[in-house]
Amino acid sequence: MTDTAEPEVRQRTIHVNDVDLHVLEAGDPANPAIVLSHGFPEGAYSWRHQLAVLAAAGYHVIAPDQRGYGWSCAPTAVEAYGIQHLTGDLNALLDEAGHDDAIFVGHDWGALIVWDNARLHPERVRAVVGVSVPAVQWPAPPTELFKMVYEDNFFYMLYFQPVGPAETELDADPYDAIIKIFWSGSAAGFAMPTETRKMQGTGFLTNVATPPALPWPWLTAADVGHYGDQFSHSGFFGPLSYYRNLDANYELVKHIGLEQLTMPTFFIAGVQDPVLVMDPSGPQRMQSSLPDFRGHVMIDNCGHWTQQEKPEQFNQALLGFLHELDD
Repeated sequence: MTDTAEPEVRQRTIHVNDVDLHVLEAGDPANPAIVLSHGFPEGAYSWRHQLAVLAAAGYHVIAPDQRGYGWSCAPTAVEAYGIQHLTGDLNALLDEAGHDDAIFVGHDWGALIVWDNARLHPERVRAVVGVSVPAVQWPAPPTELFKMVYEDNFFYMLYFQPVGPAETELDADPYDAIIKIFWSGSAAGFAMPTETRKMQGTGFLTNVATPPALPWPWLTAADVGHYGDQFSHSGFFGPLSYYRNLDANYELVKHIGLEQLTMPTFFIAGVQDPVLVMDPSGPQRMQSSLPDFRGHVMIDNCGHWTQQEKPEQFNQALLGFLHELDD
């Protein structure tokens, strides 16, 4: 009789790179590794529809709550969330599991991490899949560019820079924050702003439309409860501090051009993803800049939360790339 049982998803806490990371994993550790790097404001749970599927396809899948998130360690210094520490965590998980390298799949902030890991530690990277956020070569420190573009108008990444205001807003009710953020970035909830907000007196959630009652086609009350519990425990300082290291990260990688990412690369995003409203030329830029870019898949009726909103289509796209990689 053929065993058709779905692979078990395990969880454990691993001490690596001077932090404890809560990790979800699936599959045989003797199999090739895939590391799933989540974005803001998510966690390993955002990969709940991928872990068993990838394990069944023959991979050892590792998905951490990255530092500052959930039940992983949350250092209290902004500098502890720089890219050297974030990539160090992921590579240390490979060391702990006995892997020389891995396929890295990153969504949102996790995409920034895996793109930069390919620059800083190419020997650990078999392939990269960016989700939602394309690879980018900043021409100057990011916050300087944002200030030039947005001037005194509101832009969330600039709002996140000072410690305090954003934490106060989001920590006040993590459950409400999560549901509003998820709705506003989804295909059904995203709307182009009708007016420009000035920076003063505004917040990240200002003018976000009231989300409809749960469940949505892709998100349940239990899902929101999981995320809300996670951020009630961790708070938002760590996740927000990723953004506070954008300029420092730029200084570390500015000399490493995209042409030096010679490993196979791939991109998946939603057609209605607001990130691609800000960076519509991303796929074309990767096609012309990355030496072994294997193409991209755009998923219709899908917003920013790609692997959660359209898991079947996302898994099909990812597995297609992986099968080609293994041929």
